[in-house]
Amino acid sequence: MSRNENEQSEIIHAFREKSARARADAEARRAEVDAKFPEIARIDETLQATGLRILLAATKGEGDIKKRIAQLKETNDELLAARGEILRSNGYPEDYSDVHYECEKCSDSGFLPDGKMCDCLKRTIARSGFERCGIAKLVEKQNFDSFDLGYYTGSARENMEGVLRICRSYAEKFNGEEMQNLIFIGKTGLGKTHLSSAIAKEVIERGYDVIYESAQNIISDFEKEKFSRYDADLPDTKKYFDCDLLIIDDLGTEMTTQFTVSCLYNLINTRLINEKSMIISTNIERQELLERYSDRITSRLFGEFIICVFEGTDIRASKLRR
Repeated sequence: MSRNENEQSEIIHAFREKSARARADAEARRAEVDAKFPEIARIDETLQATGLRILLAATKGEGDIKKRIAQLKETNDELLAARGEILRSNGYPEDYSDVHYECEKCSDSGFLPDGKMCDCLKRTIARSGFERCGIAKLVEKQNFDSFDLGYYTGSARENMEGVLRICRSYAEKFNGEEMQNLIFIGKTGLGKTHLSSAIAKEVIERGYDVIYESAQNIISDFEKEKFSRYDADLPDTKKYFDCDLLIIDDLGTEMTTQFTVSCLYNLINTRLINEKSMIISTNIERQELLERYSDRITSRLFGEFIICVFEGTDIRASKLRR
């Protein structure tokens, strides 16, 4: 089971426990009022018997079934009204001993009667994915809906319209099986991080496992794994190879050494061999990438990735001026 599948399994289990807890709490409240108010206890016994009689009338088909069931339901409603009045007159809400679910649609189970996943469970799984990916706060502001082409003018706008189309299509068509890689190249403040997080949001919400991390932090994890072997709290570098989508932010900010270049090559090449999708963003221009990294890396970056060039003026500075 993958890390993402294991996490989803734990969330679903937590939902089932929450649903059971809501029923247990309601039963405890019912036992409380039955003990405190004997008249409610008698009503509850009668209600239970009435429910059984309704079921029997429906299954046996004796006499006028519809009329019989209607009479029983009328009696049931009268008993419920009397019960509610006793509770209310003693300072309790009428629904005190009812089951109170956070989500009435699925009764906190996470699944609807037709077996489909409820929206509340989908949101919880997505939030967990955002937090695990480290972009929970980022995606609130940086998503496709908030990406503003108004900050780009002239040919830069035309170019960015194309980049945006590529990114939207990438997110919509991502299926975890067909590999597709993007490399974002451009100066700081042109929207690379924004569109990276926008893609991550869409892909995570559809249930895929995404890792979003800076090149510097990824290399740091590999260094700890190699040189701190006796540390009990070693990083999990396997996640970088196994996740459905790896987003490497700020390639080029890491210190360039033989070790870092080797780590990057191994990571990129292994994911390419295993047909695992990647998105890489960098502030470094093409020529500097060729000079900084080995041919083995750059040939893969420019041969196996769709190149998205970000143009324009620094959006962060433009926002401050506004």
